[in-house]
Amino acid sequence: MSRYRGPRFKKIRRLGALPGLTSKRPGDGSDLRKQSRSGKKSQYCIRLEEKQKLRFHYGLSERQLFKYVRIARKAKGASGQVLLQLLEMRLDNILFRLGMALTIPQARQLVNHRHVLVNGHIVDIPSYRCKSQDIITVRDEQKSRALIQNCLDSSPREELPKHLTLHPFQYKGLVNQIIDSKRVGLKINELLVVEYYSRRT
Repeated sequence: MSRYRGPRFKKIRRLGALPGLTSKRPGDGSDLRKQSRSGKKSQYCIRLEEKQKLRFHYGLSERQLFKYVRIARKAKGASGQVLLQLLEMRLDNILFRLGMALTIPQARQLVNHRHVLVNGHIVDIPSYRCKSQDIITVRDEQKSRALIQNCLDSSPREELPKHLTLHPFQYKGLVNQIIDSKRVGLKINELLVVEYYSRRT
C-alpha cells in the first residue's frame, strides 16, 4: 500500500490528533461525530487503529512500517520502544521536531529537494537515520534559508524535545542523544502496533 495522499482531516477525525500529518485542526464538530460512531471495538480494530495512527503521523507506507517493526523485533529491548525510537530518529521527523518544517510531509519535501545537510553533507533521503551528535543544517543558499525561516516563523512555539537543540539564527539543529520513547508526545500504545504485526514477523 502506497503513502496516503488523500484528505488529511478525514484521518484526524477517525484516529485523533496527528501533528505530523497536518498543522491544521478540524472544528469542534468532528469530535462529536467521532464520539457518536464509537461503540464496542474488537481487539483487531483497536490494534489496527493504533497502527494507522503511527503510519499516518510519520507518513509511512505499509511496507515501510512493517520493515521498521521487523527491525525493532530483532533489536535488544522492548520492541515497541525501539520502534518509536527508530521512527523518531528519521531525518524528516527530526526536521519536524526542530520546527524547520510544519509537517512531516513538508520535511520530506525539503530533504528530497536537497535543502538539508547532515554533518556538512547533503542528504536527500527522508528516512535517513540520525545519530547522537549529528548536526542538521540548511544549505547556504537564499532559497533554502527562506523556506526554513518561513517554517520557523510559522511553527507554534512549543518546548523543544530534550534530545534536540535548535540554533535558529544559524539554521542549525543538533541531535544531543537518542530520544527517550516516553517523550515522543504521541498518544499511542506502540505495543499494540507490534502485536498487530506479530503474525507476519
